[in-house]
Amino acid sequence: MTGSVANTAWLVTGAGGILGRDVVTELLAAPSTRVTGLTRGELDITDPEAVRAAVAAHHVVVNCAAWTDVDGAEDNEAAATAVNGMGVRHLARACAEMGAILLHVSTDYVLPGDAGLPYAEDAPTGPVNAYGRSKLLGERMVAELLPRTGYTVRTAWLYGEHGHNFVATMLDLACRRSTVDVVADQYGQPTWSAALARQVAVLGRVALAGRAPAGVYHGTAEGRTTWYGLAREVYRLSGLDPERLRPVGSVAFPRPAVRPAYGVLAHDGWARAGVACQPNWRDQLAAALETPRFAEPAATARAAALTLAAG
Repeated sequence: MTGSVANTAWLVTGAGGILGRDVVTELLAAPSTRVTGLTRGELDITDPEAVRAAVAAHHVVVNCAAWTDVDGAEDNEAAATAVNGMGVRHLARACAEMGAILLHVSTDYVLPGDAGLPYAEDAPTGPVNAYGRSKLLGERMVAELLPRTGYTVRTAWLYGEHGHNFVATMLDLACRRSTVDVVADQYGQPTWSAALARQVAVLGRVALAGRAPAGVYHGTAEGRTTWYGLAREVYRLSGLDPERLRPVGSVAFPRPAVRPAYGVLAHDGWARAGVACQPNWRDQLAAALETPRFAEPAATARAAALTLAAG
């Protein structure tokens, strides 16, 4: 089915999630594009027959469906693997049978998180938790079954208009607490889901035109920071006092799943496809905070700050 960009049919799985909804919106804005968005309730990717029926007659599949409960995966690794590993296998096999391109969304958690420089796309993997292991299996299924038409896009620290995310949480806490402790020893790249959706859509079109080598791409913002650094920028840009934030180590928030200490990704792969890298994380955040999803909570937080200061 590959070869023509015009009059293409796209399937987006996990279309009810933070990224899936943005991908559907981005694709619908393009002319001559038919988009089928299926939520988790509408398509269970662990069902191979349902997957095969859904993929039929589509040129590009964007897989945003995933088990995303990182801590829950520690006690339910088989269930997480059924979605993040074998579910991706079903999608890849169906795409191989029908000649469709697969754009699969993965994570920096497939990497060990012990580097000091940004991870290249071909850096050795080594997940430190069950979630990462389940996602790595999905990556391997794409590479094995779709060596020429399979694309894995790793992302990290995603926030956006839909669903729960760190940026929204910080604005909510600003309304209720005079000070907030934030982890300052984990490094990553805060990425706006709208920016990633645009990049994924461009990659799919370039792949349809035969100009994008298959393989791994890193779909994160340029630059790096810590959760504490991100929180300070959220406060600063929202007109709140960043000094209300207090840096702490990861040990202050013990979790069932170990988090990689360093999840910064390099972006060299995009040059091979002729696709631009995403903007710096600060620029993305500034744009995102102007949208109603964050601008309205920021205004509420500013008003609440006056009450907290008076109290």
